[in-house]
Amino acid sequence: MAQFSAAPGSPTISTYADDAHADPSMPAGYSERLYNEDLAPLRNQSWGAYNIFAFWMSDVHSVGGYVFAGSLFALGLTSWQVLVALLVGISIVNLLCNLIAKPSQMNGVPYPVACRATFGVLGANIPAVIRGLIAVAWYGIQTYLASSALVIVVLKFVPSLLPYADVHHHGLMGLSALGWAGFMLLWVLQALVFWHGMETIKKFIDFAGPAVYVVMFILAGYMVYRAGWRNIGINLGGVKYHGMQVVPVMITAISLVVSYFSGPMLNFGDFSRYGKSFRSVQRGNFWGLPVNFLAFSLVTVITTAATLPVFGELITDPVETVGRIDYPTAVILGALTFTIATIGINIVANFVSPAFDFSNVAPRLISWRAGGMLAAVASIFITPWNLFNNPAVIHYTLDVLGSFIGPLYGVLIVDYYLVKRQKIVLDDLYTVEPSGTYWYRNGVNYRAVAALLPAALIAVICVMTPALEAMANFSWFIGAGLGALFYRALAR
Repeated sequence: MAQFSAAPGSPTISTYADDAHADPSMPAGYSERLYNEDLAPLRNQSWGAYNIFAFWMSDVHSVGGYVFAGSLFALGLTSWQVLVALLVGISIVNLLCNLIAKPSQMNGVPYPVACRATFGVLGANIPAVIRGLIAVAWYGIQTYLASSALVIVVLKFVPSLLPYADVHHHGLMGLSALGWAGFMLLWVLQALVFWHGMETIKKFIDFAGPAVYVVMFILAGYMVYRAGWRNIGINLGGVKYHGMQVVPVMITAISLVVSYFSGPMLNFGDFSRYGKSFRSVQRGNFWGLPVNFLAFSLVTVITTAATLPVFGELITDPVETVGRIDYPTAVILGALTFTIATIGINIVANFVSPAFDFSNVAPRLISWRAGGMLAAVASIFITPWNLFNNPAVIHYTLDVLGSFIGPLYGVLIVDYYLVKRQKIVLDDLYTVEPSGTYWYRNGVNYRAVAALLPAALIAVICVMTPALEAMANFSWFIGAGLGALFYRALAR
């Protein structure tokens, strides 16, 4: 790994007009078009395996994760088949996260800066903006899901507000007045946590991940007690497959698991950059993904299965399950815990990352905080409650997002491991000198762009075309495979 040409804090004199008023902490040779303190390489990488583990706990233990896992029953799978699909899918995610984590951890740089080595120092804005816009969608979705928990609590204790929860009588853009109040309250709370910086975020996720485990296990135990262990069935999907018929359905479920985690997986470098060592990141991923997800999946499947004998219907939303409980204290504790957990994942996966992505577009004008607030404001206008309101829409949303994320992943991995051979010249990620390693032509690696665009287009066509419906759930794999193949051919 290349060394800094000057220690931060050294005064610099730039020959570029745009650097005439450069940040005095900026190392010599760096361009202000590419640098601010938030995008700079880390000097102190302090996160251990537990911090990475807590990151994944916050990521997994959200209302969205629970709803997604429960939605797999809509494919017609039994409980054990859903469990197997979840575990195989998360093992693939673990492998892919280790691959994408290495360049950022080794160099201490966030995802958009690492992209400069592949797409060029200016071309990196293409993958940064794509990922940033996707994070905006997910930020809105998770905020909506967390706010739903608050609405449940409010209605439990103030039933007179029930008319304001009716979108047909008191609604705007598909969301009720009470829903809007809960959404905006969560929106403000998340912004406050984010605004206090990464150290506060780190402390928050270290608490949020384990906290929801306690509530999840209590909820599962309560539901099993109410249902009776013998009354919990394993055939919940409504469709029964025989023999090898179930294999393609399970493969579809596995693909959906990878698509669900494709967002935080792609920009995992935003967090692996804080890791003390690559080994600690790998350990954190192992405990936070396969091991943690096994426990989460077991609790999810058991709790979801128990709703059938207890309430007479299959409920895949943990907030709704908590709302059906007769004990007010349990409702408050459960709903607030799910809200905290969902805030945790939303901040780490969908607030921090677009903050880096948008800051990368214009480092001199957009700070990390400003980038995050841009994403938060944009998330209101996409009406996220319309993107995640039933199993069919959930899967469609994942397929479309996966169509764009997959090609980015394929291009980045092929470039780093097969073309660059895991070697990055750190200083050249921050220079617009034509002699810089990653300047390419006009600062853009057009080969990477030429591989990315058709791969994403083909993946989107697979999702949008009814005749290709069977391929839609594999959009991430199609996009990643084509992106990798196209770039490998062009990079020769």
